[in-house]
Amino acid sequence: MQKIILGAISIVAAAAIWAFDGIFLTPRLFNLDAALVVFMFHLIPFLLMNSFLFCQYKYLFKFSNPDYFYFFLVALFGGALGTLAIVKALFLVNFQQLSVILLLQKLQPLFAIFLAIILLGEKMGRNFLSWAFLAVFSGYFLTFGFSLPNLSGGVNVLYAALYALLAAFAFGSATVFGKKVLTKYNFKTATFYRFFFTTIIMLIYVLVTDKINFGNITQTNWIMFLVIALLTGIGSIFLYYHGLNKVKASVSSILELSFPVFAVLLDYVFNKNLLSPVQLAAAAVMTLAIFKITRQQKA
Repeated sequence: MQKIILGAISIVAAAAIWAFDGIFLTPRLFNLDAALVVFMFHLIPFLLMNSFLFCQYKYLFKFSNPDYFYFFLVALFGGALGTLAIVKALFLVNFQQLSVILLLQKLQPLFAIFLAIILLGEKMGRNFLSWAFLAVFSGYFLTFGFSLPNLSGGVNVLYAALYALLAAFAFGSATVFGKKVLTKYNFKTATFYRFFFTTIIMLIYVLVTDKINFGNITQTNWIMFLVIALLTGIGSIFLYYHGLNKVKASVSSILELSFPVFAVLLDYVFNKNLLSPVQLAAAAVMTLAIFKITRQQKA
């Protein structure tokens, strides 16, 4: 029982860290280009990982061509594209409705399961389409309430919402491709090479687009990068998988629902942003729909 309790605490702690990062840490890097931010998000944790996962290099020249292909897809979608999209979304809202963007990004399981059905031949869970429609429908009201999308000036919530959905799709895709990787390699190897290949992809991107300007990085930015690397890049991932090893998947899916709670609370504490009653109701319905989809699919 003690192991189960510690596992549950680990998962909830990981969810709290992810929410804290999205609400407080990453938005404080808004003075930098999003591509440079994503590059640093992966470079620093990767360099830190080398101190205790150096032995993982033994696999580098032993991978088969399909291994390289799937590692590249995980890095491209889950590391580069997904992170770039969510960072861009957080920057666009300028500290307003940050919790909305994070909640929309949590549609990730919907895309992951849908792609697993198509690409991996997994069976569709009972009432999957109904719950999926409800989740997407709720996402609209979470973003706009009863209003129509506003395309004029100011904070462009619509574009931020679209970036958040792109991030959800990218992270969901990476989950499916990651399943292929994890059939042959353990979590440590998968994590190490996800950061390895993403760092290479983002290095090429920032060099080609001339975004790599370290002179723009302030002392505060460097502190934020280090904190994010230790907390979100390494700490939360190991906390989450430590917990996942001690509790059932069905229990984990319930514990992960603490994320939207933390996101809404932290957005209010740090930014004084509070969702409207309509948005709160939509967030609750969307979270319930995602929970139902995830639970049925795992079952």
